[in-house]
Amino acid sequence: MGQNLVELARSGGIVGAGGAGFPTAVKLDATCDTVIVNGAECEPLLRVDQQLMVDKAEEMLETLAAVVEQTGAKEGVVGLKKKYVPAINKLNTLLPKYPKLRLFILENFYPAGDEQTLVYEVTGKSVPEGGIPLNVGALVINVETLLNLYNMAEYDKPVIDSYITVTGAVRNPVTVLVPIGITVREALELAGGPTIDDYAVINGGPMMGKIVSPDSQITKTTKGLIVLPKDARVIESKTRPVSRSIRDAASACMQCSLCSEVCPRHRLGHNLEPHKLMRIAAYGNTLDRQALATTAFLCCDCGLCQYACVMDLQPWKFNQELKRQFGAAGVRNPHHSSDVHAIRFADTHRFDVHRLISRLGLARYDVPAPMIPDRLDYTTVSIPLSQHIGAPSTPVVSVGDTVTRGQLIGDIPEGKLGAKIFASIDGTVTDISGNKITISAA
Repeated sequence: MGQNLVELARSGGIVGAGGAGFPTAVKLDATCDTVIVNGAECEPLLRVDQQLMVDKAEEMLETLAAVVEQTGAKEGVVGLKKKYVPAINKLNTLLPKYPKLRLFILENFYPAGDEQTLVYEVTGKSVPEGGIPLNVGALVINVETLLNLYNMAEYDKPVIDSYITVTGAVRNPVTVLVPIGITVREALELAGGPTIDDYAVINGGPMMGKIVSPDSQITKTTKGLIVLPKDARVIESKTRPVSRSIRDAASACMQCSLCSEVCPRHRLGHNLEPHKLMRIAAYGNTLDRQALATTAFLCCDCGLCQYACVMDLQPWKFNQELKRQFGAAGVRNPHHSSDVHAIRFADTHRFDVHRLISRLGLARYDVPAPMIPDRLDYTTVSIPLSQHIGAPSTPVVSVGDTVTRGQLIGDIPEGKLGAKIFASIDGTVTDISGNKITISAA
């Protein structure tokens, strides 16, 4: 794989497949000491990466070796949980071919796949407050992102499909490759459809995923769809008004500090103690000269604080509200300390995933979601122009144009951070509106 990976990522519209959709070309245009593959599959119930690391192991390792070479890294490390036994066995059979690559086996805790947590586990270094892994010589890349690079290098195939796990209250949980732009409703049918009538759908994992409409679209960053009853604890948590969260914090917070003890950013040594920020709800002050209200900017929104809280309070949602208010007032994150070190006995502050699943009330849905054959035979897709961090793509097609699968339909605006988008089926452009391009087969 001798191509320039930065240009491949840019021309293929490749973004981080397992997170917020940061353009991969920008990430790869750097030098580092360690390239880390995030195979931890951070969120409960999702099954994409652990299966891809078995089915596409050779492709992933070949691309990882190329990224190591391009970035001048000393090594490439695949971080995955020890329970992913089939993936560990398969990768170990192939690693002798790649002397600069190795595995790093993680315990089964949440959020092991948080980028900064993963960097600490692998390297022993804490990313600075408000920083990125490159600040400590690390570059983190997702499993499917590597496979998208491979597909672009070997087959000139841009990002037009996405692997997703469809699980929860469905008849047959599955993992499958689908075209970008199909509806959530269509994806649910691949798992036999919901088993209940009054349901909600989470796009992503139960902790950080968002509730979405069944008529919304699958995008480059969709990794899971979880169907749950509308009265499920997870759904109630996500829909609880922030006004109630603040009122509950003022009346019920016992200052036990359990939320701070499990906070992954506090664990890394960042100046974030959620229990002190909760004092603002009751007293309008943290009552601590070091715990400023602006430390809410350091919160990664993982939600773990709520499930450590015996009163079911939501420090993460309170932090979101603080960040929203600061943003509206033009206040930016002032916390950028680079002199950070993990707290003593940091390993004892991990939160076991099985315990988390129990607290979430999702044990009945913690089941396999096996990979099934690709489903690419759809006749209509609506492809969002914004599937990534940065500016929306600019359409380069018009209504009535005939397009083919893999053809460029949206380009990066001049001088902006963004990513290209491509047709995921053959057909005719029937509509460009609502920040989407709709394509229908003849």
